[in-house]
Amino acid sequence: MLFSLFNAPPVSSPSGPFSSGRRGAERFSTAWHAYALLWLPLSPRRGGRGVRSFRLLLLLCACLTAACNSTPQETKEAHAAAAATEKPVAPNQLTLSPTQTQAAGIEIGTFDHQEMTTDVPANGLIDVPPQNMASISAVMGGYVQKVNVLPGEFIKRGGTVAVLRHPDYLQLQQNYLQSRARLRFLQQELDRQQILDAEDVGAKRKLQQAQADYQTEQAALRALAAQVRMLGLSVARLDGGYIAPTVPLTAPVGGFVRAVNINPGQYVGPQDVLVEVVDRSDLHLELKVFEKDIARVKVGQRILFNIPNSSSPDNMTARIFLVGKAFDDNDRTVSVHAHLEPERDDLLPGQYVSARIQTGGRRQRTLPEDAIIQDGEVSYAFVRTATDSAGSTFRRVQLRAGQPQHGAVAVTLLDQVRDTTQLVRRGAYFLQAELTKGQGDE
Repeated sequence: MLFSLFNAPPVSSPSGPFSSGRRGAERFSTAWHAYALLWLPLSPRRGGRGVRSFRLLLLLCACLTAACNSTPQETKEAHAAAAATEKPVAPNQLTLSPTQTQAAGIEIGTFDHQEMTTDVPANGLIDVPPQNMASISAVMGGYVQKVNVLPGEFIKRGGTVAVLRHPDYLQLQQNYLQSRARLRFLQQELDRQQILDAEDVGAKRKLQQAQADYQTEQAALRALAAQVRMLGLSVARLDGGYIAPTVPLTAPVGGFVRAVNINPGQYVGPQDVLVEVVDRSDLHLELKVFEKDIARVKVGQRILFNIPNSSSPDNMTARIFLVGKAFDDNDRTVSVHAHLEPERDDLLPGQYVSARIQTGGRRQRTLPEDAIIQDGEVSYAFVRTATDSAGSTFRRVQLRAGQPQHGAVAVTLLDQVRDTTQLVRRGAYFLQAELTKGQGDE
C-alpha cells in the first residue's frame, strides 16, 4: 500500500495555493502523498514502531521536495513585489549616473560670500546743469537770413548759428550815432557855459541847463550802446561809421546743437527759441525717488543704472551729490542728482534711465541665479550628499532668496547647511525636472 501511494499519478486541484500549472500540480501531489502517510494505519505487528519511523522519514523527504520546487526566479519576483509596496525613504533625493551628470552640465561648488545691498528703485533721465544748456533767441524781432548749423553739430562758444535782418536794427544804429553827435555838441555847450560862469558873465541857470542836457544825452548814448552790443554788433566799428545791415546770433556756450527751430525767411520774435545748444561736459543723473524711500537716500551713496532697451545691458555707476529738500506735489517724489563715475561721452541728455540706489549692505551667502529654483512661494537648491563611481546623490533643500544683484542671489537656508557643503551651481532645473518627473500623472 505504501508503494502504491507513491506510484499514484499527481492529482491536480482546480484552485488553491498549488494551482499554478505543472509546478502547482507537482507540489499538490507531494503534499497529498505526505498527507496520506499521516493516515496510514499502524500495523499491530511488532514491526509497527519501525513503520512509524519510516513514515516520518518519508514525510520529511516530502517537505524537502516541496521546498526545492521553489525556483530562484519566483524568489526574485516575490522580492520585487515586496519592494514595489515600499514607500520611498527620501522624496527630495535622487541619484544620477556619471553619464547623466555630465550630459546635464551639472556644476558643483560652494557658497559665495558677497556684500549684498538693499536697493531703492528709481527712474529718471540724463541731464546737464542749467548753465550748460542754452536756448538762443533774438533780442529784437527780425527775419532769418541764414542758418549756419544743423542738429547734432558741434559749435564753439561765440560761433554764429544764424543771421537776422530787420530795419529796426538799422534804426538802432542810427539812433546811437545821432545821440553820440548830440552828446559831442552838448559837451561843447557845457564848456562854453563854464567859461562864461568863471568870468561871471553868463547866468547860472544856463550853466545848470547845459549840465543837465549833457548828462541826459550821455545816459541815452550809453543805453543805445548797450542795445547795440546786445544785438551782437561792435560799438567800436559803429563809432568808425560802419552800420551793419544784419545781426548775427551767437552761441553763449560751446556744445552740440540740440534743436534748430528756424529756417531762412522766417520772422522770429524775442519770445521764440531759435536754436538750442547743450554742453555735455557735465552730464549727471536726475532721479525721482518716491516719498516712502527718500529717508534711506543719502549723499555719497552709489547708484547702478542702465538705459532701458539699450543694446548694452551692462550697469553704469554714479554717486549722489545732491538730495532735494522738497516734494513734487504732482507725483510726491523728490529729485536726486548724481555725478557719473566715470564721466561718459556715450550718453545723451534726455535719455531715460532705470536706476537702483544702494542704500546699505552686509556680507551674505550667495548663489548664482541658475542655482535657485523658484516653485511658487518657495525656493529650492540642490546639495550633493554623496558621490562615487556609480553616480552622485543630490538632495533638495528649501531656502529664502533675496533680489538678484549682478547675477548673484543672497540666500538664507531653511535647512542646516555648512559653508563647505557641495551645492549645484548650474543644472538645478534639470535636477528639479528629474525629481518631479511623473508626479503630474499621479
